[in-house]
Amino acid sequence: MRSAPPFRQFVVKVHGRCDLACDYCYVYEMADRRWRSRPALMSERTAADLVARIAEHVVAHGIERVEVVLHGGEPLLAGPARIEALVRAARAVVPAAVGFTVQTNGVRLDERFLRLFAELNVRVGVSLDGTKAGHDRHRKRHNGAGSHDAVAAAVRKLAGPDFRHIFAGLLCVVDLAADPLATYRELLRFGPPEVDFLLPHGTWSQPPPGRRPDSSTPYADWLIPVFDEWYGSGAPTTSVRQFSEMVTLWLGGASGVEGLGPLTSPPVVVGTDGAIELSDIVAAVDPSAVDTGLNVATDPFDAVVLPEQVLSPLCVACPVLEACGGGHPAHRYRAGQGFAHPSVYCADLYRLTSHVRARLAHDLAALR
Repeated sequence: MRSAPPFRQFVVKVHGRCDLACDYCYVYEMADRRWRSRPALMSERTAADLVARIAEHVVAHGIERVEVVLHGGEPLLAGPARIEALVRAARAVVPAAVGFTVQTNGVRLDERFLRLFAELNVRVGVSLDGTKAGHDRHRKRHNGAGSHDAVAAAVRKLAGPDFRHIFAGLLCVVDLAADPLATYRELLRFGPPEVDFLLPHGTWSQPPPGRRPDSSTPYADWLIPVFDEWYGSGAPTTSVRQFSEMVTLWLGGASGVEGLGPLTSPPVVVGTDGAIELSDIVAAVDPSAVDTGLNVATDPFDAVVLPEQVLSPLCVACPVLEACGGGHPAHRYRAGQGFAHPSVYCADLYRLTSHVRARLAHDLAALR
């Protein structure tokens, strides 16, 4: 265990339930069932404790800016009044600049919310899985109906002239059944400032879809054509977060993405009951690995200690470790054996990061 560095990003679960039933959801479809016994909505008392603890942490470390990500569940279920109260309280109490982003499934993202977020300067990220067919295959309502039409309509408003300044980007989960370039080009139609492609969560005990225990690379095969189109476009107006981070890492920079290289300042998660936790993604496979036993009602963020990240010897000796970082800790998990394994996506990450390095090396050589 080691002391945590000062936290600069706080992931806040303002609502612990969701109005969609996505079949790949790491919160509700995997091992972590603690949400069932926690409050659906973060109370006003817990929100006040959270703000006070962030202020305390900022003062203790002389931090000039922090980021708060409103998450869930579905954060918009908390309602506009509760969200507004939390944002205004944080900006009144915390003696630092406080940036807010809300990550939403977009179903409830109507004019009322958009105007509120514009007034409060809260940036908005939306989950959208590309085409209508690709999105509705997984991101369904509880009655089984697809959610694409409502989400796409909300994103069009968000991308319009009145609200574009608060548009943070689109989050898309990779689906091997979907055409990669059709998915990417559909997302670009909305003109997002950033696209974030996520690998579906899986482990060695519960592998992700299509990930066989062999040397095949289906996820790299999906992502490489997208990288080539993005990289070959010259100066793209839309950043693809994973690709930008890989390029940065190969050029000697630091990572800002959990699961790609070591994070200099990892986020901390606060549940609806005020519980202070580490990665909620790791909680999906082993809740005990992120449970600090702390709560904003009683404990400062400085009380958090981080477990040492133990990499597999195969990772330590790997030539692409610099850009891969061993992959996301959750994807290294094997039941009964913990996290000291290569990622279940190891072959994909090796091929993808090697491809990115080869493109960079070719272009740098041409410049010389």
